[in-house]
Amino acid sequence: MGYLTTHVLDTARGRPGHGIRLELYRLDGESRTRLTEAVTNADGRCDAPLLQGDAFTEGEYELLFHAGDYLGEPASGVFLERVPLRFRVASADEHYHVPLLLSPYGYTTYRGS
Repeated sequence: MGYLTTHVLDTARGRPGHGIRLELYRLDGESRTRLTEAVTNADGRCDAPLLQGDAFTEGEYELLFHAGDYLGEPASGVFLERVPLRFRVASADEHYHVPLLLSPYGYTTYRGS
């Protein structure tokens, strides 16, 4: 059975992004259903998979990272407030790892292992 994991790497500081709140949504056309919420630990990871077992199904999802709280106060000129990552799960039998590589003025992602 497959499952979904994530982690955040702070590429500007060269360390894990800890204490970042994230939300996971299932997308169905224009509607979004919130499935869970988590906060990254000291290693920039969640303590458990975000989805697994029967809850992990094929379809489109969105991970929404609340990066602004981590990057600084709005008065300090934070550029990235929230980072949405939309992706499709084609096979619920596989492990999907969706990391966020974050810096104050940009981000990237990929399907990891």
